[in-house]
Amino acid sequence: MMAVSPTVELAKRNSKQRIDPLIEESEALKELVKPARSRDSGNTVLSKEFPGGVLILTGANSAVGLRSMPARYLFLDEVDGYPGDVEGEGDPILLAERRSATFQRRKIFLVSTPNRKGLSRIEREYLASDQRKFHVPCPECGERQPLEFGNLTWDAGKPDTARYRCEHCDALIGEHHKTQMLEKGQWVATAEAESRQTVGFHLNSLYSPVGWFSWADAVEMFEQAQKNPDLMKGFVNTVLGEPYEEEFEAPDWSRLYDRRETYRIGQVPEGGLFLTAGVDVQKDRLECEVVAWGREKRSWSVDYFVLDGDTARPEVWSQLQSVLGREWKHPSGQRLPIRVMCVDSGYATQDVYAWVRKHPQATWGPAGAVARQARTVAAIKGRDRDTALLLSVSKADAGHRKRGLKVWSIGTPVAKGELYRWLKLPRPTDEELASGEVYPPGYCHFPQYNEEYFKQLTAERLITRMVKGFPKASWEKDPGKRNEALDCRVYARAAASIYGIDRFGEQHWRRLEEPLEISVTGEPTPVIVDAQPQSQQPKSKWLQGRRRGWLHR
Repeated sequence: MMAVSPTVELAKRNSKQRIDPLIEESEALKELVKPARSRDSGNTVLSKEFPGGVLILTGANSAVGLRSMPARYLFLDEVDGYPGDVEGEGDPILLAERRSATFQRRKIFLVSTPNRKGLSRIEREYLASDQRKFHVPCPECGERQPLEFGNLTWDAGKPDTARYRCEHCDALIGEHHKTQMLEKGQWVATAEAESRQTVGFHLNSLYSPVGWFSWADAVEMFEQAQKNPDLMKGFVNTVLGEPYEEEFEAPDWSRLYDRRETYRIGQVPEGGLFLTAGVDVQKDRLECEVVAWGREKRSWSVDYFVLDGDTARPEVWSQLQSVLGREWKHPSGQRLPIRVMCVDSGYATQDVYAWVRKHPQATWGPAGAVARQARTVAAIKGRDRDTALLLSVSKADAGHRKRGLKVWSIGTPVAKGELYRWLKLPRPTDEELASGEVYPPGYCHFPQYNEEYFKQLTAERLITRMVKGFPKASWEKDPGKRNEALDCRVYARAAASIYGIDRFGEQHWRRLEEPLEISVTGEPTPVIVDAQPQSQQPKSKWLQGRRRGWLHR
């Protein structure tokens, strides 16, 4: 038997947390599998031998593990988390299935929470099956039906009033009937399979037994997701058990241009509580955006710089040093520094490493990223992976000078998809704002930038192509457009994640707000910074260098 997890590390974790306790607590299995501490027991983390067979555990990211041995029985777990191509050898599911090709009687079991519609492996396999759903009887009329979220009804804002409406008799069913309904349920095929040897099962969270995940829990998650679009994907994937259809078409740049606001470029608006910056490196210039972040991940673009100069020469990096040393005024009277600056190391890599290593570095701790000092700088590399925003941290290859220099890998598809969702959020009307309504979570505010900024910000789109017979999505730039503004915003978002915005609780936000809760006319608390001498600071709002078309006041 072979069990495949998305990664080898997850396979090891499942072995230690699930399989080992199962063997230890089952007398029948305990007699068949010798203890791991026994000599030549055949019981290791990734291999469990027993009379008549062996269980091999591996990860979908290991081509060697997938082709290591023939297997009659395959268990492929969380297949939507598998990489698209494993070490250049193709789709991991096909590699694993080849292990069972020599057996006439074989069984392959694929399990997963679905991910993105059109790219989901489990969706593809389920649609090729007979698509069985679990039908349960109504306690009033006895007619069978699958449980679907659309048939739940409740009073707005009161999840505990959730009841299920029978699609046959309109009776409202209380959740206490669910135990009896599940006992009398049965699987019903709803389609004709492409192969009679393939069966598929779909089950959502509404079927959870009483005392586990309740209908009220599902309603509460749905109402929260209605207020915060970032939560909707998790609701659809994990509660409904369905692939999420994301909209990644770029918003119309002119709509963003028309909704620009009147706050001053170079000054932090009132809602901004900390600053990050993203730097894109080109051959003849550095481009940098400074972004203020507030509660619920609302953001304000504060400043944007184009620093002209050959990035192989120190002069342009001195200009970036001046930007890093600056502070931006807040309406409270305080001045805010850049907390974390992310610099792309995909181009002029060694020059980036040489500059970054002069500054405080972020670290990866048990709770995630940690950036304790102001003006923390991180070298980053974008990766075409959509599993997380912050993927990994590795030592940099900087000519045998690795100490203290780390490179952060970021999932650019995650950041770009999130940003485009935020850019499409509707702006509340003036009447709604006057009545006390606030901007939605993730809303992006912009000052009076020129058109070119917004064209660059919306220059990419998600394209799905067939690669080796399987759909693969990738972000591609529209021909003839530049995308530096988009890259800078993605890097600034990664910097906010390194600073900790994705795990902030109420106490974190209060800690950021307290120093700013003074009147604008009051005397702010002095802030001591390690800025450059005044003579090295920019003499105007713009750094030295040629001004570009949209970078004017």
